[in-house]
Parts: sequence; C-alpha cells; structure tokens
Amino acid sequence: MQNIEFDLAPGAPYIEVNQLLKVTGISDSGGAAKAMVADGMVRVDGAVETRKTAKIRAGQVVTCGNVRIVVREATQA
Repeated sequence: MQNIEFDLAPGAPYIEVNQLLKVTGISDSGGAAKAMVADGMVRVDGAVETRKTAKIRAGQVVTCGNVRIVVREATQA
C-alpha cells in the first residue's frame, strides 16, 4: 500500500475530501474525485465516505484503493 503524508495549509483547519484526492494526485480532476467519493471508493478512518465535501482534519486517514493518506497539521517554519 502506498502511503502519502499530507500537511494541511498553515491556518487551515481542514481540507475537503474531493480536494484532498485532487491535490495528492489520486484523481486527475475535482470531478473525478467527486465521482470516486460518490461511487463509495473512499474511506475516512475506515468508514466509507459518500459526502464529496466532507471536512478532513489533521489526524484522519483517508484510503482510496491501495493508497493511504495521513493528514497532518501544517508544520511550523
């Protein structure tokens, strides 16, 4: 399984799941990401997520196929 660590933008409390799939390269576009969520291909903390704009916060784990994304707080410079 491929692991990706994603840092939230500084000051951002969350990222929407469809945006997360797009910025990490799991999907080619926002529309494709929304379709993946609608088709039940995405899990958040082990549970199927069907809300395209679900708020993903630091500490949560998103899986899609054989990819696991760990969302972390922004690192301080």
